[in-house]
Amino acid sequence: MPFQIIRNDITKVKADAIVNTANPEVAIGEGVDSAIYKAAGRAQLFAERQKIGRLLPGEVAITPAFDIDAKYIIHASSPWWEGGNKGEADLLKQCYNKSLNLAAENNCRSIAFPLLATGTYRFPQKLAMEIAVEAFTSFLEEHEIEIILVVFGEKSVKVSGELGKEVFSVIDDEYVADTLSKEYRYEGVPEELSDSEAFNTEDLEEADEERDYSACFAPRPSKNIGHLLSSAAFGRGFEKKAKKSDSLDDVIKGIYKDSFENHLQKLINKKGLKNSEVYAAANISKQYFSMLLKGQVKPSKEKVLALAVGLHLNMDETVDFLKLAGYALSPISQTDAVVEYFIEHEEYNVMKIDIVLFDYGLDPLSNG
Repeated sequence: MPFQIIRNDITKVKADAIVNTANPEVAIGEGVDSAIYKAAGRAQLFAERQKIGRLLPGEVAITPAFDIDAKYIIHASSPWWEGGNKGEADLLKQCYNKSLNLAAENNCRSIAFPLLATGTYRFPQKLAMEIAVEAFTSFLEEHEIEIILVVFGEKSVKVSGELGKEVFSVIDDEYVADTLSKEYRYEGVPEELSDSEAFNTEDLEEADEERDYSACFAPRPSKNIGHLLSSAAFGRGFEKKAKKSDSLDDVIKGIYKDSFENHLQKLINKKGLKNSEVYAAANISKQYFSMLLKGQVKPSKEKVLALAVGLHLNMDETVDFLKLAGYALSPISQTDAVVEYFIEHEEYNVMKIDIVLFDYGLDPLSNG
C-alpha cells in the first residue's frame, strides 16, 4: 500500500529513508532527534550534522543513516507553533514536500515520517495531520513510493487530534440511534401478503398486548448476503424482486449490466477525475489500480470503500457501488460508520480515514 500508519520506534522501522525532526541549530535536540542520534551513532551522525550547518524552519538536509537500518536520514527543521499567524503551516508543508522530493531524488522506494512538529514544537495535532495527509496525497499522484507514518508513545495519544473525537462523537451519539430506527422501524405489510387470509393484521394487533416482543429488539449481527438480497430486491429504484431460487450472482446481474471494472471507469469519467487522483485519494497503488481496471483482481469490501472515497461518491452512489461488488454496509460496523461520516462530510481521503481508524483501534481500510 502507498501509505500506512504504524505504532513503532522510528529507529526500528525498515525504510530507505527516515525523517528526523531536526534541531535548527547544530545541536542534538530532544525526543525523536535524540533517539535517532543514539541509534545511528551519536558521534558519526553529529559530524555529518556539523557539515550541514544551521537549518532554518522549513529546510531539510540528508545524511547517511549509519547504524540505523536505512540508507538515509532526512533532517527536517520544523517550525515552532506561535499561534498560526507567522506562516507556520506553510513552513510545515515545506518540510514534508522537500523531504519527499529529497527521498525521490535519492531513489528511495520508502520513507518513514514521525508526525512532524507535534511534540516540542507544539503544533496542533489535527492541523499537523491534515498538512501531512495533503502532502502525501499530492506526492503519490506523481510518484510511486511507500510512505510510513510512525507513531511512538502512549496509545492514548491521538494522531488525528480533534478530528477523531468529532467523528466518534457523531457515531456514539447519532449513528447508533439512527441505525436502530432504520433497522427496526415498522414499514407495513408487504404488498404480496396484504390480501392473504393467513396474514390478518387485526389478529396481530389483538395479540400484541399478550406477547413479549422484547427479544425482537436485541441487536444481532447483520449478514452481508441477506442484507444485499433484501436491498437488491426492495431498494431504491429496483423493481425486480428476489426469488428464493435466485443466487446472489443472479440478483446482481439482474440489476447491473456492467462489469465492476467498466462501471469503475465510467464513474471516473463521470466525475471528471484523473486515475492518479482516484488511486492516490483511495490509498491504492498504481499497479493494483491498473489490475482493477483490467478486471484482473476482485476487490475486498475495504478496497471498494476506499475507491468510493477516491471517486468522491455520495452515500447513495456508495451503496450502489458496494452492491455491484457484492457487498453492503453493516449497521453494526464502526469502520463502515467512520467511512460514512467522511463521505457525508465530503472528506474524500482514505489516509485521513485510516488515521482516525488507527487512533481508535480499528483496522485501516488499507489492510483489506
